[in-house]
Amino acid sequence: MKLSADIQAFQARLGHSFAQPALLLRALTHASIATPARPDNQRLEFLGDRVLGLVLAETLLAADTAATEGQLAPRFNALVRKETCADVARQIGLGEVLKLGRSEMMTGGRRKEALLGDAMEAVIAAVYQDAGFGAARALVLRLWGARVDLVADDARDAKTSLQEWAQARGLPPPDYVEVARQGPDHAPLFTIEARLATGQAEVAQAGAKRAAEQAAAKALLERMEQADD
Repeated sequence: MKLSADIQAFQARLGHSFAQPALLLRALTHASIATPARPDNQRLEFLGDRVLGLVLAETLLAADTAATEGQLAPRFNALVRKETCADVARQIGLGEVLKLGRSEMMTGGRRKEALLGDAMEAVIAAVYQDAGFGAARALVLRLWGARVDLVADDARDAKTSLQEWAQARGLPPPDYVEVARQGPDHAPLFTIEARLATGQAEVAQAGAKRAAEQAAAKALLERMEQADD
């Protein structure tokens, strides 16, 4: 099977040359364009989620032999969550080669976190089925890279941590205010302000409201913790 030039370029960015190219094509096929002769990537996504989890659980255990389960769980969750998978997908330009139906394309499917994250998991499964666990493990470690080394610092949920900080000081939970929303419906940019009852606030932007809230909360928490020091 001969792959198109754009998929060949993606394969090069991925760093894995498929012996069974049909697996890669399936991993890139969204349900919105699937047919009986052209199955979608949902089954591969299911498998890829498990392969990714095993690789990262094993890696975290090896990286910190003294960590408890309570310390490892939030790190693991931060690495396998959909937002992280989508970020990795963007890193390798996966959205550019996703096979989508017209409706998904018209609503910005190539930039949607859920679609990108699902497809990234499907690609991991495709590599696993094409060349085995060793190849899938090498792929995950290469693409996740520094995220694994930095995850201990990034694993905390910023909104939860900020709320805990506020409650420990007798303050009500922070407020999150949508300051602005720009761009078309299929590619919005949210500006969110995280605000404490004392008046301190930080603003952040992201393509998803939840991501903007998290970023604003993280910035405000870092500011308040620095003030505490």
